[in-house]
Amino acid sequence: MEKNLEKTYDPKAIESRLYQKWIDKKYFHAEVDRSKKPFTIVMPPPNITGQLHMGHALDNTMQDILIRYKRMQGFNALWQPGTDHASIATEVKIIEALKKEGIEKEDLGREKFLERAWEWKEEYGGRIVSQLKKMGSSADWDRERFTMDEGCSKAVEEVFVNLYNKGYIYKGNRIINWCPVCHTSISDAEVEHVEQAGHFWHIKYPIVGGAEGEGVVVATTRPETMLGDTALAVNPGDERYQHLIGKKVILPLVNKEIPVIADEYVDMEFGTGVVKITPAHDPNDFEVGKRHNLEVINVLNDDATINEKGGKYQGMDRYEARKAMVEDLKELGLLVKVEDHSHNVGTHDRCKTTVEPMAKQQWFVAMEELAKPAIEALKTGELKFVPERFDKIYLHWLENIRDWCISRQLWWGHRIPAYYCDSCGETVVAKEMPSVCPKCGGTHFTQDPDTLDTWFSSALWPFSTLG
Repeated sequence: MEKNLEKTYDPKAIESRLYQKWIDKKYFHAEVDRSKKPFTIVMPPPNITGQLHMGHALDNTMQDILIRYKRMQGFNALWQPGTDHASIATEVKIIEALKKEGIEKEDLGREKFLERAWEWKEEYGGRIVSQLKKMGSSADWDRERFTMDEGCSKAVEEVFVNLYNKGYIYKGNRIINWCPVCHTSISDAEVEHVEQAGHFWHIKYPIVGGAEGEGVVVATTRPETMLGDTALAVNPGDERYQHLIGKKVILPLVNKEIPVIADEYVDMEFGTGVVKITPAHDPNDFEVGKRHNLEVINVLNDDATINEKGGKYQGMDRYEARKAMVEDLKELGLLVKVEDHSHNVGTHDRCKTTVEPMAKQQWFVAMEELAKPAIEALKTGELKFVPERFDKIYLHWLENIRDWCISRQLWWGHRIPAYYCDSCGETVVAKEMPSVCPKCGGTHFTQDPDTLDTWFSSALWPFSTLG
C-alpha cells in the first residue's frame, strides 16, 4: 500500500500527537530515586497575566535543552513547573476587564472580586501552560504548582510567622513608593526612573529675628512638599552657613518656625548648599529626620491630593497645589528664581504614574542580618556568577540594602496573617485567626486587609514546591 508523504511538514498533525505520547508514557515524570544523582531545575513561574512572550520562550527553551541533556546523561532529572499569581499585574488586568463591563472593584467587594480573580487564573493560567506544552517543554506536569495553591500558601504563612517571631518582620512607619493611581505601595523594582523636564524653584525662608528681607534660599524640584518641611539642613563643614546652625527660619505659606540643622548628608556643591528636610516625602530626608528627631508630617492623601495638613491647599491635586503655591510665593516676594532642570523621576512601571515617596505604616522585612549570609556565600566562593562581573552588582545591592516593604494594598494575593483585637487593638501574628486576645481576653478579631508582595511567595518557590 502506497502512502504519499506530505509536500511540507505539518507540525499540527504530528507535534501534539507526539507530545501526548511523551506525557502518557511519563517520560518527564520524576520520582525520588536514591540510586541516581539528582538534577533539578525549578521553572521561574510565569505570571498568569495573559500569555507567554519571547522572553519566556527563550528562557524555557534553554531550560528544556539543559534538562533533556541531563536526563540523557542518566541523572534523575526534574524540571519543576508552575505559574505565579502576580498580585499587582493580575489585579490591574482584572480591574481593566471589569471597567469594560462598567463595574468598579469597590462595588464588587473583596469576596466577589476574588471569585473573578480565580476565574481569571483558570482561563489564563491554563493558556500559559498549554503554550509551554505547545513548545514541547519537558517539564513534569504531574507536579505542576501555583503560587497560591494550598501548599504554597501554607509555606508563606509558616515563613511569615517564623520571621515575625524572630524579629525580622515588623510593622512600622517608613518611606515607601506609593502609586496614587493603583493605591498601593510598590517595590523599588517596580519603579522606573524616567527623565522628565522640570524646574528648580529657588525659595527664600525668612530668618527668625533676622533683618527685614533676610532669608535662606533653598532650591527644590517639588515645592508642594514644603507643607511638610520640618527643618532646613546645611553641611557642618560649609563656611557660608556656620552662623545659621541652631537658628530658626519661617516656613513660607505655613508660617511656622523650623530649625536649621547641620548634617553630613548635605552636598555643599549642589543647589544653594541648603536643603529643605521633608521626612515624610523623601527617603534621604527620612533618614536625616531620624538622626535629628524631626517630626514626620505626611501632607498627601492616597490619591496624591493635599490633605488636611495643607491649609488652604487642602483637596488640590499635587500639581495643582504646586502651581498655586508658586503663585503665592511670587506674591509674597519669596520666589527668588526658577531654573529649568531635567531630572530622573520615579514612575510606576505598570500604570506609568509618577510615584510619591511617602511615609506610611506598612509591614517590612529587616534586611541587614538576612543579607549577611548571602554576601558571605559569594566571598567564600560557595556562590559563583557567570560572568563574574555580576559579583559587583550583587554586592552593591546587598551591601546597600534597605528594609523591604512587603505589604500591598491589593485584594489578590496572600493575605497578611496578622489579626487585630477589636477590643484593645493588640496585634497577633498567627497561621489562623486567634480565638482569645492574649492581652485583654477579647474574642473578636479583624485580619489585616493587606496582601504580601508577590516576591515574598516567589522567593519561597523552590522550598514551597520541593519541601
